Amino acid sequence: MTTELTCIRCPLGCALKVEVNGGSVSVTGNSCPRGAEYGAKEVTAPVRVVTGSVRVDGGDMPLVSVKTLSDVPKDMTGQVIEAIKRCRVMAPVSTGDVLIVDAAGTGADIVATRDVKSRS
Repeated sequence: MTTELTCIRCPLGCALKVEVNGGSVSVTGNSCPRGAEYGAKEVTAPVRVVTGSVRVDGGDMPLVSVKTLSDVPKDMTGQVIEAIKRCRVMAPVSTGDVLIVDAAGTGADIVATRDVKSRS
């Protein structure tokens, strides 16, 4: 099986060809080792960073932007998004605060990516 991808590991955007033959994976078209790593991983075990917004009660803003602290399996992104949608926190919130531990059983924590102050 051959898959064509555009590498997103650096600004070059190399056109990759990833061939899977039994248990072996070969990547061509990459300009650097990061491209080979990305291509192999994207075909065999794709992962994503998930972003979203969490509701904030008593804050100077109604929402705080969040992201997963680590990659999650691509097929689990929907469950992580649902966990983010169900979350609600009280202000104040600081950048880096862990708002959800082990989101959807992925092992990835959800952290705030900005500050939200308490309403004065």
